[in-house]
Amino acid sequence: MALRLLCILAHPDDETLGVGGALAMYAEQGVETFLVTATRGEYGWWGPEAEFPGPDELGRVREAELRAAAEVLGVREVEFLDYIDGHVDEADAHTIVGQMAGHIRRLRPDVVVTFPHDGVYGHPDHIAVCQFATAAVIAASHSAPESGDPPHAVRKLYYRASEAEHLRRYEQAFGELVMNIDGQERRTVAWEPWIMTTRLDARPYWERVWRAVQCHRSQLPGYQKLLELKPADHELFWGTQDYYRVFSLVNGGRTQETDLFEGLR
Repeated sequence: MALRLLCILAHPDDETLGVGGALAMYAEQGVETFLVTATRGEYGWWGPEAEFPGPDELGRVREAELRAAAEVLGVREVEFLDYIDGHVDEADAHTIVGQMAGHIRRLRPDVVVTFPHDGVYGHPDHIAVCQFATAAVIAASHSAPESGDPPHAVRKLYYRASEAEHLRRYEQAFGELVMNIDGQERRTVAWEPWIMTTRLDARPYWERVWRAVQCHRSQLPGYQKLLELKPADHELFWGTQDYYRVFSLVNGGRTQETDLFEGLR
């Protein structure tokens, strides 16, 4: 049976900008890849305020963009949880954890990937998805007769992580990653290299990731600097991905992994 990877994320384009290298690489290797996204990014509008098409229309546009990007990346299935952009942290925990756990029981992934605990730059949706997805991995290992699917124990759980140099390059391209939440400014916090447990070399797949980025056309006004990058810069930008192994049932130790499926092959 083929290995399976499930990414649980918050918005369209998280799959490409966050974990596109991993999705492209593993799909090419024959791993079955799946995506669960909490929202349709209904309020992620980069254009003039007067031209905002409204949340319903933008949500339809961004769903189509995500599905196009997922096809480029080789994702086998995309599911939406139907929450509203910017409000995931208000979701009823029992409901959303149950939804995520239901997808885990149905898809039976070996590895689950989600956001880090700080949401990369403090985004409330990202933080909420991290918390709910982590809880769902645990919940999925218990029976839920109403789901119709047997329990499933995920073998490995990872958080996407970024060290200082990666964040520096990211902000050069996208601008400052900063949010003001509850009157407090939130920014990116780099991970120390020794904390990262896993580094993937996805450089052979950077062109595929870049094609997936370009599928998110409603977001491209915010990505103008990416269009100016040289191929060598793109290779660096999309080619190296760092992760933190939250838990593993099959391996451990402080030697840095080069494969999310180490111990499972």
